[in-house]
Amino acid sequence: MDHNYLDKQQRAKKQIEELKGFYIHLTVYILVNGFISGTKIIRNLQDGETFTRAFFDFGTVAVWLFWGIGLLFHAMKVFSFNPLFGKEWEERQIRKYMDREREESRKF
Repeated sequence: MDHNYLDKQQRAKKQIEELKGFYIHLTVYILVNGFISGTKIIRNLQDGETFTRAFFDFGTVAVWLFWGIGLLFHAMKVFSFNPLFGKEWEERQIRKYMDREREESRKF
């Protein structure tokens, strides 16, 4: 089999595993946060709060928010969205280091 084909296949498998990991993370995020929020809202309602107040309580929203930030970074990695260190930045850095290596090898 062609070596290039095997490399592409390995990269594709790795990408699929990362995507699968993200979807598992997303599912756990929804299930766990749904459970936590549901129990917190029910407890707040039993304590006499209105539904709106119980639903928008910071303790209820905070878990979704902070875990959601982590989930966002996970998604950015999996879907190759990086506005600061994108593909062009990587290519520039590779060229820079290759040029530096070429200059070093010419010295000897």
